Amino acid sequence: MLETGIKGYRESEATPERSALSLGSGNVEVYATIMMVGLMEKTCLESVLPFLEKGQDTVGTAVNVSHCSATPVGMKVRCESELVEIDRRRLVFRVAAYDEKGLIGEGTHERFIIDKDRFIQKTYAKL
Repeated sequence: MLETGIKGYRESEATPERSALSLGSGNVEVYATIMMVGLMEKTCLESVLPFLEKGQDTVGTAVNVSHCSATPVGMKVRCESELVEIDRRRLVFRVAAYDEKGLIGEGTHERFIIDKDRFIQKTYAKL
């Protein structure tokens, strides 16, 4: 059953391919903000998947995070999430990311529960 308090945990690594320089989001070879946000989204998604009904999934709808410390290439990165609010199909998570020296980012992430088949049909009807 989906309840507040569900926690997620995921690890990654700051590689050259995940750097701001490589991804075009900056001119220095440090772990890119877009990679940190992606790690946060994936951590939240995977934390609630086991609690969804068959045919359901979630999609990200809002991200409000700060990237407060740079991570050099070669360091490990981890993300922790906690589901803090459920409003019908709207899920709100508190997220935090850390490298081997401490906090690198934190904030909130919002996802919505969807019926996967209906969502795909509606989306591709745009074509």
